[in-house]
Parts: sequence; structure tokens; C-alpha cells
Amino acid sequence: MKIAMVGSGYVGLVSGACFADFGHDVVCIDKDQTKIDRLHDGVMPIYEPGLDALVETNVEAGRLTFTTDLAEGIRGAAAIFIAVGTPSRRGDGHADLTYVHAVAKEVGETLEHDCVVVTKSTVPVGTGDEVERIIADTGCAHRVSVVSNPEFLREGAAIGDFKRPDRIVIGAEDEFGRETMRQVYRPLHLNQSPILFTNRRTSELIKYAANAFLATKITFINEMADLCEKVGADVQDVSRGIGMDGRIGPKFLHAGPGYGGSCFPKDTLALLKTAEDAGAPSRIVEAVVKVNDSRKRAMGRKVLDALGGPEAARGKTAALLGLTFKPNTDDMRDSPAIAVAQALDDAGVAVKAYDPEGMELAAPLMPGVTMCTSAYDAIEGADAVVIVTEWDAFRALDLARVKDLANAPVLVDLRNVYRPGEVRAAGFEYSSIGRA
Repeated sequence: MKIAMVGSGYVGLVSGACFADFGHDVVCIDKDQTKIDRLHDGVMPIYEPGLDALVETNVEAGRLTFTTDLAEGIRGAAAIFIAVGTPSRRGDGHADLTYVHAVAKEVGETLEHDCVVVTKSTVPVGTGDEVERIIADTGCAHRVSVVSNPEFLREGAAIGDFKRPDRIVIGAEDEFGRETMRQVYRPLHLNQSPILFTNRRTSELIKYAANAFLATKITFINEMADLCEKVGADVQDVSRGIGMDGRIGPKFLHAGPGYGGSCFPKDTLALLKTAEDAGAPSRIVEAVVKVNDSRKRAMGRKVLDALGGPEAARGKTAALLGLTFKPNTDDMRDSPAIAVAQALDDAGVAVKAYDPEGMELAAPLMPGVTMCTSAYDAIEGADAVVIVTEWDAFRALDLARVKDLANAPVLVDLRNVYRPGEVRAAGFEYSSIGRA
């Protein structure tokens, strides 16, 4: 089966490479000539573990190709996936569907055969209806079934998530669309991956509802962490205690500096706008967004407290270890590190930082931060060391070396990587999230 993937960013490239690995003939299409040229040279536009090898294998096998020519790329494709960006629209927070609509129009104008058009991008409820209308308005004379197929990929584990999914959600309005998608996912269905067929609008809402629920779990445990600090409880034990309940589960109950990334911030906001427009406001999600936004800045104040308070902190230096919103990605979108660095800079604290993959993208977002060549380079001369992202490289720091390099033995652990007793026994002033 030939598949066209319009958009070669995170979702499009990972999905395209995985489909090719299943044996499909995949063309990844992107308007960015530089990105396509770099992909031809084997240079990935994103960092995702294992992606470069997967792309290389399937390019060499002739199952994965890249082009900027949409008309040529979609020719003969049984399924055309739209996997372009849907960022938050400036001014109102709605998902910006400019790129989705542009692709739909161009597909309608150039299509030469019957096919299925699949929205893989995260889109508000009703987008499939609009895509269908746009294609029809171009005068397209061919049979087109517009289908919703949201992605549920975790950055840093996307290939495994695609090949061993919890579920595959497909929203289709006719049997042509459903049967085509069965063939697209036939390799996974043979492995008994569960496929849920719904109508199109339900599928679109499932994606937003899933991300909003996970964001709520994160925000809930973060508020419990704050309470733990006040009453002398341990949030990690609280997480384990409630996570052992099968109705709750242990995932996404890890206290930290707040959620970020490409999905949760924009998707919770887009869900709020959709709910408001539909006359069914979501007060819980509204509170989640507000609490998470304020939490990131509060983490900066936590570091200032560790430096002796806002007045004492002025003129001191903090070392931030980890800048990306989570490990195993270079994604800086809505990373808590941005707000932490800004709060420190506003208080007159010099900031040094190191991240294994994210510094190139972080630099323009943090113009006042000095990017360093290693964790220990950042730590040297610092009055406080702050773990912001739990990269494996920061889980086994040589504490004796850290103490020798830093100006002061102060460690602020915003990811609860270390055991408090061990760090304090090494001579550090140690503070973490939701633990005494």
C-alpha cells in the first residue's frame, strides 16, 4: 500500500518511518526544502531515540522517500495523512488550522484517484467536516473519505509507542474509510493491537480528552506535593499508595515542575476553547491550565529560596541541569526550564545550563543563559545546582566532584531524582518536590 505523509515533523516523520518499516511504500512530503534536503542526507530534524537508524534502514530498502512536491507525493496513495502543525493561535488559544486547511485544499486540487485523507494532526472537534468541505469545494471529482486517526506518541519513546500501541483510534464515516484504515494498520492488527472505530468527531475528541486527563493527573500530584511539604508527608509514597489502586494507576503521578512539551499545553487550551464555544465549559481543565502555568514560575521561587531568598540571591549563580520539557527529546516547547530561568534572571541571578540535546533550540529562548559543554562545566562556580529535567546523565552525578566545583553545596532537585538522606549525608543543603 502506498501512503503519503504530508508534514515531516515529529508526528509525520515517526509515523512515516514506522509505516515504511511495516512494509508500506511511504512518501514524506514537506514544503521546507532544507528539511527535505537534510533528510536525504540522513540528518533528522528532531531528536528521537532510534529514529535515524529506522529512517536509514527504510530509505535503503526503498520503502521511504522524501519530496517537496505534494502532487507527485500523493499520486497513487491509498491513504494521505495530514500531519502538519496545529499550534495555539495567537490571541485566543484556539488551535491554528491554517496548515491543515492549506493541505486539504492542495490535495483536493491535485488528487487524481479515489483515496482516504487522514487527519493525524491533533485537531478540534469538527475539523474533519471542514477538511471534507474544503476538498469538495475544490471541485474534486474523486471519491474521498476523510478519516480521523489521532496519534498517541510519547516523545522519547515514540517508535515503541507506534509499534506497540495501547490502542489505535480511527474515526470514519463510511466503510471505504474504515476498510482502508484496516489495511493501513493490518501489520499491527495481526499483533492484536486494539483498534477502536468511532465516528469522526468522537475520534477527534478522544485525543484532547486523553491529553487533558493526563495533564490533570500531573497537576493533581503536583498540588499534593505542595501539601506534603506543608504537613510533613512524602509525595512519592503518596503516589505509590494511590497508584496501587487499579482505578487510578501509577503513571503520570510523578511530582515535578509542571508539564510542558508539544501536546499538553496547547491541547488543554484548545479543549477549553472548544468546550466554551460548544456551551459546555470544562472547569476542571481550566483549573489545570491555570495551576500548571503558575507552578513553573513557582519553581523559580523555590530556587531563590534555596539561594537564601530573593535579596540574598541577587548576584549569585545557578546551574540548571536539563532544559527540555522531558528527557530523550530536544523539544523545548513550554518547558518549565524557560520559566525557571526567567524567574532567576528577573531576580538578578546569573544562569548557566547544560542539556544533552536541547541547547541549540534552548539558546534563542533563553538569551541570558550561558550554555555549557557539560554538567560539571555548568556546576563550576554555581551557588546552587538545579535538576530541571531527569536525563539519565544527571541521575548519578559524582556528588563529591559537584561539591568541589560549586561555590556552595546547594542542590535543588525538581524531579526527585536523589534520596534526601544520601545527598544530605554528602554535605549538601538539599530541597526537592513534596519531600521533607
